[in-house]
Amino acid sequence: MKINMNPVKGMRDVLPEEKEIRDYVEKMIVETYRINGFQPIETPVVESIENLLGSKGGDNLKLIYKILKRGNKLTLDQPNLTENDIAELGLRYDLTIPLSRFYCNNRNHLPSVFKAVQVGNVFRAERAQRGRYRSFKQCDIDIIGDDSSNAEIELLTTTAKALNQLNIENFQIRINDRRILRSVVLHCGFKEDDFENVCVILDKLDKIGIEGVQKELQDKKYETTSIVNIINALQQINSAGLQVLSDFNVEKSVTSNMVYIMNNVEKIASGKYDIVFDFTLVRGMGYYTGPIFEIIYKDLGYSIAGGGRYDEMIGNFIGENIPAVGFSIGFERLVNQMIEEKYQATDNEKLVFLYEPSDNIAEVILQAELLRNQGYLVSIVLKAKKIGKQLDQFSKNGFKKFAIISLNQVEIKSLD
Repeated sequence: MKINMNPVKGMRDVLPEEKEIRDYVEKMIVETYRINGFQPIETPVVESIENLLGSKGGDNLKLIYKILKRGNKLTLDQPNLTENDIAELGLRYDLTIPLSRFYCNNRNHLPSVFKAVQVGNVFRAERAQRGRYRSFKQCDIDIIGDDSSNAEIELLTTTAKALNQLNIENFQIRINDRRILRSVVLHCGFKEDDFENVCVILDKLDKIGIEGVQKELQDKKYETTSIVNIINALQQINSAGLQVLSDFNVEKSVTSNMVYIMNNVEKIASGKYDIVFDFTLVRGMGYYTGPIFEIIYKDLGYSIAGGGRYDEMIGNFIGENIPAVGFSIGFERLVNQMIEEKYQATDNEKLVFLYEPSDNIAEVILQAELLRNQGYLVSIVLKAKKIGKQLDQFSKNGFKKFAIISLNQVEIKSLD
């Protein structure tokens, strides 16, 4: 049988040089989070299909990879069979749903305010394109049990600190609040049932412009008065910001909360990054209940991190509302951008130790150990007849130096 050598569409193989950068980036992020008091956890990639479908995950619910029932449970001869009749499990589409279930299952063993860091792959059956995969890694930090805005401040500044540790600076945090969005949309005359769909259209403002937003609202057959009101609201809020929110029935406490978060984050940032209010920031997850935020880096056209407060999700499992807020770094997007910028991991220097067939292998390994003790990452390889071509290959794979045994001495040379 002929083997299809390509990975499944939307998945990908990772070559050694990229894998080294990925591992280094993950290590730096996790270490930063741990130093700042977040505890690492791990959850299964497989979750109950009921948990996933009942999570208010927006369009992601259409992208769940469903797993067929097993053995005798799988009966395909039923009339009017649907996907949900033959699936009982699914692959997680983010890390927030598994964390919520994890917390409910283990809350008796966790502190009252639990700060978690979780890194792992998630899966979405979406259209594969450049920079967007069907399997990708996320790096999440979450604070469960703290209903104060100090939790948002800690998440935002800690995530920013992790990016700074990777020499990523001059990015921008954009922040909004789902309560602000709801107040404005309803004040403009839209119905509660229209809220999510209107928000999806507003989220496209930076891509299609205000005329495009107006056209899409018209195409959805919304009331003309409501459309005119929301367009005027967009123009007013984009111009005056938080100062005009009271005109749209936004509660003063919500606006004050936004000012409190922004002022404290700005103070902690000390000019390394900015934080701005962005009324058109929506975030696609229906489970967000309060502040939502993203990090924009350069002119990429997409965010490299995003999150928000989801105070009701845990209550869906146990019938008791427990405050929670999380922030996720888009690992794939971040790493791809760093590779494009020729980022170099600052771990140990890579060295290839070339030896002859006549060399004593035990002596070669012992010499390699001495080099490793000096801080090198050493790979032992039999020297090829055409050493130039061999060295070129290692240079392309991130090796900076090579070593040979000459006159019973180990000689180190540069590959540059």
